[in-house]
Amino acid sequence: MNKWFLIPKPNPLAALRLICFPYSGASASIYFDLANVLPPSIEVVAVQLPGRANRLSEPLLTDMASVIQGVMAVLPSLLDRPFALFGHSLGAQEAFETTLALRRQGLPQPARLFVSGHGAPHAEDPEKLLLHRLDDEAMVRELRKMNGMAPEILENDELMQLVLPILRADFTISETYDYQPEPPLACSISAYSGLQDRYVTREQMQAWKELTTGDFRLRMFPGDHFYLNSSRMLLLQALARDLAEVMRQA
Repeated sequence: MNKWFLIPKPNPLAALRLICFPYSGASASIYFDLANVLPPSIEVVAVQLPGRANRLSEPLLTDMASVIQGVMAVLPSLLDRPFALFGHSLGAQEAFETTLALRRQGLPQPARLFVSGHGAPHAEDPEKLLLHRLDDEAMVRELRKMNGMAPEILENDELMQLVLPILRADFTISETYDYQPEPPLACSISAYSGLQDRYVTREQMQAWKELTTGDFRLRMFPGDHFYLNSSRMLLLQALARDLAEVMRQA
């Protein structure tokens, strides 16, 4: 498969493709388990950004435009059946911008856009902490608060020297993203978030409703910014229900 999109369990008979965008510092593999949990009628596709895993030798990207350009160079070949987009944190921004890019090019829209762990772009907090500007020591302190990385990784200096440049590049993409307002999307949006997320408020998640003329739903789960780890089963159940509805309507 193309280097931008990895499919852990290809299924040419699947009724729907779920195309997933990873969060900062992560690779496509964080979504591979979905292929074993979701029904076989759903083919999971995971986006792989440069600079990690099988693309480790490629230069890291630091701006949203470059990410979307790379995604859109290949994505049209995956639009031969109904599809949905899912992204967490940075991935939510990328999934949203990809949807806008599809519309600009007159290509099919996702049946549903799933945005997780990141508020609507027009509802950003102007005073938010800019992680990409922190030095390594301060960034590690913030990573500990996020609770998304295993302590044994955070305490391994050698490993962190490999991880920090990837995180800094991804934080730069997210925190320098300049949203240019466009008319609301026609596709439905599901917004997922953790009840104890200190980086995004319920109001910022609810603001995604203003960016669609279609159906909108907000689902809040127990947990912090990485609720998708601590409340994994609840997330999977909700995702499966929403995707089942998508397929009924397709």
